[in-house]
Amino acid sequence: MASTATDLSTRPIGVFDSGIGGLTVARAVNRVLPHERLIYFGDTAHLPYGDKSTAAIQAYSVKICDLLLKQQCKLILIACNSASAAAYELVREYVGSKARVLNVIDPIVAHVGHEYAGRNVGLIGTKQTVNSNVYRKKIDDLDAGVQLQSLATPLLVPMIEEGFFENNISDNIIQAYLTNPVLDGVEALVLGCTHYPLIKEQIADFYRGRVEVLDASDVVAAHVKQYLQDTGLAAQPQPTPPVHHFYVSDFTRSFEESTRIFFGKEVHLEHYPLWE
Repeated sequence: MASTATDLSTRPIGVFDSGIGGLTVARAVNRVLPHERLIYFGDTAHLPYGDKSTAAIQAYSVKICDLLLKQQCKLILIACNSASAAAYELVREYVGSKARVLNVIDPIVAHVGHEYAGRNVGLIGTKQTVNSNVYRKKIDDLDAGVQLQSLATPLLVPMIEEGFFENNISDNIIQAYLTNPVLDGVEALVLGCTHYPLIKEQIADFYRGRVEVLDASDVVAAHVKQYLQDTGLAAQPQPTPPVHHFYVSDFTRSFEESTRIFFGKEVHLEHYPLWE
């Protein structure tokens, strides 16, 4: 018997990323959709995806989707720019009608096209995201006259994962990147990596209000909310808050400590060795 929308609405949202950076997206989704149950998978055994091949990222993504489908997820959100760039179309095809699939790139592209038509917009991200040119292609397709100026900033992810933010070391690295001539004259800067919301304040401080810093996680969360409402898949409020589950493919104590920073509250990580 086919599932009704009501049955489907009680199912969880699956969120996956190469590590724990995608928890910034999960946190934003949890903020705007407090009644939704989240199943998060961080492929910490293979992080970062930013320097992996397209074929490798696609293979990892498909395997992770198997786990999320087993958990009966109604929606799978690819909370990783590198995986969104490399594997979104494949994942959508693979998952078929079993779940809906969203990525973190399309919502921000639509937002930029709408809000910054005819203007210069900067983007910082991993090498994989920037070199894939996915943002440029999608923004050009909108034909909104947006001039995209992209810069790969590979030191930022390891810096954030090691806890180096809100200090002089991170200020210096951020300044070194943002003063790159590639970003001259931008009116807005897209944070094209799920780790970067953690340094949004430092980036905003550098620009002192001259450039709007666009945190993709907020834009993506608003898009997920709208999508669930439009498709009748939004969960109804329950008397008790939902219990989220957080899985990682490789467990270390430092991941557990970092997850609190990324998700904004205490998180219990479960080790799920997907690759054994």
